Amino acid sequence: MNLTPLINFFYLPADEIVWRLVFYYGWMIPAIMFLKGSLMVWLSWRRRLFFSKQHFTLLAIDIPRGNEQTPKALENMLAYLAGAHSNPNLIETYWEGKCQLGFSLEVVGIDGYIQFLVRTPDSFRNLVETAIYAQYPDAEIAEVEDYVDTVPDNFPNPDFDMWGAEFVPVAMNPPYKQALPIKTYKDFEYDYGRPEYHFKDPMASLMDLMSSLKPGEQIWYQILLIPTVADWPALGQEAINNILGNKPKSKETIIEKFFDGILNLISQIGDFVGGIFGLGGTSSQTSDKKEEKEDQFKMMNLLPIQKKQIEAIQDKVSKIGYLVKIRMIYVARREVMNKAKAVNGFVGFIKQFNTSDLNSLKPDSKVTQTSADYFNRLNIINSRKNKIMQAYKARDDSAGRSPWYLSVEEIATLWHFPIESVVKAPLLQKASSKKMEPPMALPTEETNEEEIELDQLFTLDSEDELTPAEPSENSKSKEVNTDERDNTFHQAPPPSNLPGI
Repeated sequence: MNLTPLINFFYLPADEIVWRLVFYYGWMIPAIMFLKGSLMVWLSWRRRLFFSKQHFTLLAIDIPRGNEQTPKALENMLAYLAGAHSNPNLIETYWEGKCQLGFSLEVVGIDGYIQFLVRTPDSFRNLVETAIYAQYPDAEIAEVEDYVDTVPDNFPNPDFDMWGAEFVPVAMNPPYKQALPIKTYKDFEYDYGRPEYHFKDPMASLMDLMSSLKPGEQIWYQILLIPTVADWPALGQEAINNILGNKPKSKETIIEKFFDGILNLISQIGDFVGGIFGLGGTSSQTSDKKEEKEDQFKMMNLLPIQKKQIEAIQDKVSKIGYLVKIRMIYVARREVMNKAKAVNGFVGFIKQFNTSDLNSLKPDSKVTQTSADYFNRLNIINSRKNKIMQAYKARDDSAGRSPWYLSVEEIATLWHFPIESVVKAPLLQKASSKKMEPPMALPTEETNEEEIELDQLFTLDSEDELTPAEPSENSKSKEVNTDERDNTFHQAPPPSNLPGI
């Protein structure tokens, strides 16, 4: 091989070398950028077409009265919903624009009334209803109109004002830091006190905040879920290596792998020859043993906070994960708006799940929060209001910050049906009554009327004697206790735009 032209090229002056490289090969950089940009535009267009063909349903969920199910039931429900995950092939991805459809878990407080909702693609509606009824058999589910259409899309508005933000993890980048969990519902369980107080439901503060809203005030809380195959083992191992101070292994190129293979072959030949002549092992074996001893030494001398972090990471990555996005919007008429109460109260609700030694959630003040500092503040704030309002209404998982990972245990902590013995929210929409099957001995039209009257008046005891029958449940229900009737809580009629049953 004649390398003379290449050697002569490098003997040229530096400016001549740069000019020739740019002249002959400089076009490749903008060409690659153009191709990549064109591919992104194509994918965006095809995905918009795909989404335009999709239909979504908003389901209002009235939780059963006297609910005693812990967030563990919601965790099981989310694990079942993970069955919606799919792996589109190349044709489906680049031609049909097919991508993963997700769910939206929402809680809305309007004028003091509270409703839990789930927005789902029509194709997954049966999956959602099955998941809910499996854990909450007495719940009531109904399709409702979308509540977001009651407020304007664009701001400033003469009648309404708003505040909104996405909530993101403090430890978010690099991605392996997302393996650090937030505080979960297990951390709100206690072993002392009366049994009904062993679990302090973190949803209590949110229910109380939404119940205190005046007419004209609304709080919207949304968690977008994107089913995914989270590479938990890799993320968890990277996070643990970061805690232990181990340097991550850089990805080798094909050339590096080729030369590493040659060096390994030479090393193995050296080991073979050394074994024949009794020269002992090579230095690589000695270095491997040294690394093993160093790893054992590190594990034995971990600090308590390091042990806690490693155990928490391993517990999180053992569960199913979702890509998530959390949004909150407070919108109200200008004459009743109380931003200090609503916004600070919701941020306080989120801070319940924060830990200083693991992970925490915070409002995204840099990109999505409807606030700004210093220059051109008014235009920036109005622009952010319009963006987050439109993203919330569309349940858009591509707007704002990139989605990030949470386990089903963490999601169940942030969004679950409150336990009635712990959370007192009188305006929370609940199922009207428990549905029961009709009694087996219900008389039919063909039954003799005289026999019915006789069966109602007498029963046959063990000695074949007729004894007076006990009053039936139906007759008992007709006897109304005036004291109980007077003490019954009468609720005002809910607002017309509340999404509920």
